[in-house]
Amino acid sequence: MSLMAKEKIVQQNNMAAQYDVVIVGAGPYGLSVAAHLLAQGLKVAIFGKTLELWRNHMPDGMFLRSHWWASRLSDPHNRWNFERFFQESSHKPCYPVPIHIFIDYALWFQNQAVRDIDETYVSTIERYEERFVVRLADGRHVYSSAVIMAPGLSYYAQRPVEYAHLPQELLSHSVDHGDLQRFQGQRIVVVGGGQGAVEYAALLHEAGASVHVVARHPIFWLAPDRSNERGLFEQMLAPNAGIASGWKNWTIEYLPYLFYRFPQPAKDRFIRNHYVPAASDWLRERIIGRVRLHEGHVLSKVDEAGGKVQAVLSDGSKIMADHIMLATGYRADISRLPMLHPSLLRQIQVDQGSPVLSPWFESSVPGLYFVGFTALRSFGPLYRFVVGCKATAPRVTRAIVREARSGQ
Repeated sequence: MSLMAKEKIVQQNNMAAQYDVVIVGAGPYGLSVAAHLLAQGLKVAIFGKTLELWRNHMPDGMFLRSHWWASRLSDPHNRWNFERFFQESSHKPCYPVPIHIFIDYALWFQNQAVRDIDETYVSTIERYEERFVVRLADGRHVYSSAVIMAPGLSYYAQRPVEYAHLPQELLSHSVDHGDLQRFQGQRIVVVGGGQGAVEYAALLHEAGASVHVVARHPIFWLAPDRSNERGLFEQMLAPNAGIASGWKNWTIEYLPYLFYRFPQPAKDRFIRNHYVPAASDWLRERIIGRVRLHEGHVLSKVDEAGGKVQAVLSDGSKIMADHIMLATGYRADISRLPMLHPSLLRQIQVDQGSPVLSPWFESSVPGLYFVGFTALRSFGPLYRFVVGCKATAPRVTRAIVREARSGQ
């Protein structure tokens, strides 16, 4: 590097804002970690649009699969919990929880615990001389000793390659839509058999669409939820937990770092065998008799035909549709995160697209942490849900505070 280039970097360092921690993403995990870090007196910047995935990529009428008591964000003293929100708002506890109530709660939490959010997008993150250079979409750049990645699920949407030849107007992923009214009067094929696929099918039908659901396996319907009705003996046999009742789920929630200790093949096998796609029982009446279900089938061929999609099922039957919506889930793959500069990406040890993390959610790059869904393969299914915030936020905060104090 030339002397002139070095002098330019020094000048930029003197002018740029300096932070202890930068958080990328302002969803439940980003907000929770920020609340804990700010309480420690650290200088924290959080970039991203608040609850963007929830507000712009989930249509009205959706519900949370979890109970409200399993969907709270995390702050150090549990001051800004759902119970207090209900006391201070016009909303009342209910199940299932409408998405607009959760959004109102999360925005209330943010206003109390994490007041300063910069909604500018992050363009690139690089590492330079043991610090991170975070460049923003508006041209600014800041420096930080640590970066916490809390990206939204939209980056990880699975879009099977066999559909890639279809034009955008005929194919989308469920995460692409915050408003389904555009599909009124159309015939839509929803691909998938989990909660997302079934709920989007119900919402599409209610928006006036004719809906076909193509699911590789028969839809697995969860038993009706009785968490608020179960007696002491029933809870001893299968205690209430944030994901669902049962000792397995209780252990995952209340011993949240135990899963990390197992070998990766065992962890992958557990997730694959015990957390299969499933749909909540309260969706049954919105689907059965209203939506055409093709269970145990796949689309063996899809082609554009006269501005529509001709879909051939594995049993040979055909559907002429206006649009195919993929509700095929999500898969963590950090190569899809556009803000990670290639030079930084090459330094991160990965396994099947997921970062290899320490027991403190830290990647192989010192000071770079990944939380939420990205941590699923390392830490387990708890981190697919909001309930995982209460285990993540204090853990990451302790690691960063410890590092900050050791460097003083």
